[in-house]
Amino acid sequence: MIDSFEQGGSERLALQLVRQLHESGGCNVRLACLQNKGSLRAEAARLDLGEIPEFPLTSFYDRNFVAQLRGLARFLRDNKIDVIHTHDFYTNIFGLAAGAMARVRVRIGYKGETDGFRTSTQKRLERGAFRLAHRVVANAEAVRQQLIREGVPSRKVVTQYNGLDLARVKASSIATREEILAMLGLPDRRLVTIVANLQHPVKDHPTFLRAVARVRAEFSDAAFVIAGEGKLMPSLRELSGQLGLARDVFFMGRCEKVAELLSVSDVCALSSTAEGFSNAILEYMAAARPVVVTDVGGAREVVSDGETGYIVAAGDHQQMGVRINELLRDPTRARAMGKRGRSIVEEKFSCKQHLANTLNMYFGMLGRGFDAEATEVSGATAFITPT
Repeated sequence: MIDSFEQGGSERLALQLVRQLHESGGCNVRLACLQNKGSLRAEAARLDLGEIPEFPLTSFYDRNFVAQLRGLARFLRDNKIDVIHTHDFYTNIFGLAAGAMARVRVRIGYKGETDGFRTSTQKRLERGAFRLAHRVVANAEAVRQQLIREGVPSRKVVTQYNGLDLARVKASSIATREEILAMLGLPDRRLVTIVANLQHPVKDHPTFLRAVARVRAEFSDAAFVIAGEGKLMPSLRELSGQLGLARDVFFMGRCEKVAELLSVSDVCALSSTAEGFSNAILEYMAAARPVVVTDVGGAREVVSDGETGYIVAAGDHQQMGVRINELLRDPTRARAMGKRGRSIVEEKFSCKQHLANTLNMYFGMLGRGFDAEATEVSGATAFITPT
């Protein structure tokens, strides 16, 4: 059950997992949602999983919530679901409660964020939902340790890194850098790129803008690309103007050509004050780009400081600017860092590995052995509720 089909990192990863589970032959997969809308809806339809039921919520505290909860529990019983796997705050609370009502044999929750995203009340609600789970998947060891500190029993919590489909960062067959830049509407200059939604202050784009003001002071030919959409765009445009960057910062909004954008970027950055395990960092590295990212969440679990890029303290725009300048000053070293990053993603963070980990968890908890190398597995029914 995904919250919606809006274009976001979590939603894309959810549909990737659903597709892989379906194609593996190891599960009969059903998919549902809280909001049946968004640009990824057509992709979900192409999976041909049958009807995708919607369970719209208005609150956790009204009659509609109870009605929808009963509806989902009935769906789980009628479809003889063996595993329910929830993947975000809202589906954790809603799906795990319905799974308990329906006595689903295996209930798996998910946590993909550290401090900075949820209020204290929301945290208490989610911890209550995790009491109904048999396992809670953390997408980074940093997230796992936070869950344990917050009182989730360590025996319940397992670290499973997100898997990246490398095809997502493979640029199209456009031949030259100039053609890609023209297609994207960007100037033929050195590019420093950040890919992050502009919806939540936790992405801390102001730190990125202040860092690139320092970069521009040394590299007048540099341009800075912000890919993402959200309510914070007007205030960020205003700050860009105040910093004298209006002609050098390009707000792309929703970017449908992420692979092409990354292929022409010289450095990629992330300035978040909180993360779980950043999908953006994986995409940067898979595209063989050197990175400059903040030391939050699972950043150190994927980025080797000084080898595949640099890690700086959250909020430290001066050090972020210094590190971006170092990479622009030495493009040969920057390219070598990017290549090492690509190798790490291929080795440790592939979507194939993520699928194998997920299936082994399902079948292990169901009491059946599962061989990740086998081409066929005796069927179980998994109801996937990720976002």
